Amino acid sequence: MLEETKLTNLKKEILEYATLVEGMVGKSISGLQEHKNELLTEVIGTDEPKANSFEVDLDERCVTIIAQHQPTGKALRTIIMILHINSTLERIGDHAVTISESALFLTERPMVKPLIDIPRMADLVKSMIADSINSFIHEDPGLARSVCERDNVVDGLRDQILRELITYMTSDPSVIERALQLMKIASNLERIADLTTNICEDVIYMVKGKVIKHHKDET
Repeated sequence: MLEETKLTNLKKEILEYATLVEGMVGKSISGLQEHKNELLTEVIGTDEPKANSFEVDLDERCVTIIAQHQPTGKALRTIIMILHINSTLERIGDHAVTISESALFLTERPMVKPLIDIPRMADLVKSMIADSINSFIHEDPGLARSVCERDNVVDGLRDQILRELITYMTSDPSVIERALQLMKIASNLERIADLTTNICEDVIYMVKGKVIKHHKDET
């Protein structure tokens, strides 16, 4: 029989992994805002290898538990969910690296405009990462639903950023390359938000047995 402590340990490790990738997102934006290349290179050179190690270790542990204990029911669903979250967190880490690479380009050049909405997006996204994992660990569909609702706010900020940057590029072609990098950052943050909502949609299904589409829970 599968020991409860094994599942608890898996949940602890997935929480540590999520904390790491949330920190990667935070560093990528802080490095951009504060022109601190050391934060950006830390995301790329130090944190990403750690994230990759987390993914491999968690994947191996989940597969081993399934092979050795042949869990069923809720235990099996929990392990499958952890495997899905594990893969999702790895993708979030990759997006943080991409943001850092764009930020390294931008920190060496004059800013196109004051950074206002991108940091707001990043703060929302970081909260979504943390809350998506907590909704899983605590089996909290209400928290999961709130993450899905925040995704709409992130989408709105992304659209606003794109509109503003298009205006800047139209009026001053010399900023096009820098503006495109800012657009890339905004798009990566939006994609991270989408990934967290995927986790939360699975949480809602796992706890309540409801499939939600387009972030709407049919009650």
